[in-house]
Amino acid sequence: MQNDQIAKNLDIVWSSMSELCAGFSDEQWELPTDCPGWSVKDQLSHIVGSESTALGNLVPEHTPPEANHVKNPAGGSNEIQVDWRRSWSGSEVLAEFNEVTAKRREALAAMTKADFNVETETPRGTTTMADRLGIRIFDAWVHEQDIRRAVDVPGAFDGPVAEYAMERMTDVMPFVVGRRAGAPDGSSVVFRISAPFALDFAIAVVDGRASRVSDEPAHPTVTLSMSSVNFLRLCAGRVDPDVAINAGLAETSGFFGLGEAIVRQMSYIP
Repeated sequence: MQNDQIAKNLDIVWSSMSELCAGFSDEQWELPTDCPGWSVKDQLSHIVGSESTALGNLVPEHTPPEANHVKNPAGGSNEIQVDWRRSWSGSEVLAEFNEVTAKRREALAAMTKADFNVETETPRGTTTMADRLGIRIFDAWVHEQDIRRAVDVPGAFDGPVAEYAMERMTDVMPFVVGRRAGAPDGSSVVFRISAPFALDFAIAVVDGRASRVSDEPAHPTVTLSMSSVNFLRLCAGRVDPDVAINAGLAETSGFFGLGEAIVRQMSYIP
């Protein structure tokens, strides 16, 4: 993704979130989402906290209460920003979101090519600033979708941000198929992802390595069929895999054992 597109994609997803949240009632702000432990307001608080930190603002001196949904240090760090804003109204969080993202747009516009290439640390290791901003695009879009499902306002599943997010998730599936689910050598898997973002892709295991293939196998070992919404929910850990299997949210044909193993291993977004 080109540097100018990074800034454009962040602007797209921030604008979409702001527009979505602008008319929420007090009740809508407090609706639970399927991101464990977080309400609609908490989702936006998380994005505000992340972008505020990116501006160089200090993390609030705050110790949240223990919570079952906090599973790791990254989750604990996120919870500081979220819980600190829990006493705020939704409109107050939205006002800060708009203020912070306006400043972030200014900062992005001032970045040079060297700035995008500088190395930076993330919870997943050392990467470039461009890659780190790509994570921010993806994270914001995932949480926007959490909000949309909670308030039952579908959208933002088209355009460059959705395309980028879907590409990031599909790029992880060879690892899920080959390493996590242990698909045997010579096996193949076809994913059939339906609306709102229709996408078919195939993975083959050759010489012990799973990778995307351009030609769909005539007789795949497994075919997995699901909506793009449920593909996202499984990748993000927003739905229990066994619930998804039993409810028909992820349908398997072919070698059922391998298909169900893949579905159970799809959650990778911490």
